[in-house]
Amino acid sequence: QVQLVESGGGLVQAGGSLRLSCAASGSIFSINNMGWYRQAPGKQRELVAVITSIASRNYADSVKGRFTISMDNAKNTVYLQMNSLKPEDTAVYYCNADLWSDVANEYDLWGQGTQVTVSS
Repeated sequence: QVQLVESGGGLVQAGGSLRLSCAASGSIFSINNMGWYRQAPGKQRELVAVITSIASRNYADSVKGRFTISMDNAKNTVYLQMNSLKPEDTAVYYCNADLWSDVANEYDLWGQGTQVTVSS
């Protein structure tokens, strides 16, 4: 059973920083990409950042220059360093992974979500 476990959310003042972590555990053969999405109340889930196994990164325009995504391949863990946080960054952040548990089974997994609240 492969699963994603997130950590690192919380409450921070505007201008502050938070670091989110997401670890994939279980039988993992390879990871294609991992990323972070977020969903604010009343809004659709949106992509925040994604990183591939060869470290190619893509960011939402709203977070470019403030957020950094990285991945530790040895630990099957993705991180999201969030700096200069704004109240509009407030949302539930979800980790996502596209991975293979073996040569025949590919999964698109989601974490349980972690709340990030930025106060003004």
